[in-house]
Amino acid sequence: MNTVALSSVLFRNGQACGACFEIKCADSPQWCKLGQPSLIVTATDHCPNGGWCNVPREHFDIAKPVFSQLAGYKAGIIPIQYRRVPCKKQGGIRFNILGNPWFYQVIVWNVGGAGDVISVQVKGDDKLKWTQMERDWGATWKTSAILHGESLSFRVRASDERYSTSWHVTLKTGNLARHTRARTSNRAQKIFRKGSYLCPGC
Repeated sequence: MNTVALSSVLFRNGQACGACFEIKCADSPQWCKLGQPSLIVTATDHCPNGGWCNVPREHFDIAKPVFSQLAGYKAGIIPIQYRRVPCKKQGGIRFNILGNPWFYQVIVWNVGGAGDVISVQVKGDDKLKWTQMERDWGATWKTSAILHGESLSFRVRASDERYSTSWHVTLKTGNLARHTRARTSNRAQKIFRKGSYLCPGC
C-alpha cells in the first residue's frame, strides 16, 4: 500500500516510476501525528494534471492508508519533507522482452538504486554487438535491432554513473517474445543499492 503518484515535475515522463522516496509530515502541528517516523514509499503512477499536481509543484498523491500514518486524514493536503532513497529490493534486475522480429521493447524492473536508469545497451552472443537502446517511456526501452536467435546480455547505467552488466539474460531462442528470464549477479545488486541523494526542494 505504500505507493504514491507523482506530479509531472517529479515523475519526469516516467523516469521516476519505481523510485523510492522517504517522506514525513512537516510544519503542520495541527495535523502531523506526533512521533510518527518517516515512511518509505514507491512511485508507481503519474498524478493527473490539475489542482495540486500542476507544474511546477512537487507533489505526492498518497493513498489514504499511507496518508493516515502521517497525519489526520481530514487535513487533505499537508506539507512534507522528502528525499530520494535507494529501494530495498531483492532478486536482481528483471527484464521483460516484448515485440516481434522487427521491433522489440525491453522493460527493466527492480533496479533498486537511488539513480534513475539512463542507459540500456543490449548485446547478443553471435552477430549483435553492444547496441544502445532508446527510451520508449518510463522503464520501457526499444530497439529495431534483430534480437531473435541470440542469447542476450544487457548493460544498465544509472544517473549516479553506476552500471551493471547482466550476462546471458535470455536463452538462445527464435521467439524472445515468448521466453524471457531474469538474471544478474550479486555484485550488480550491491552496486545499485549504494547511495542516495536529496531531490530539489528537499
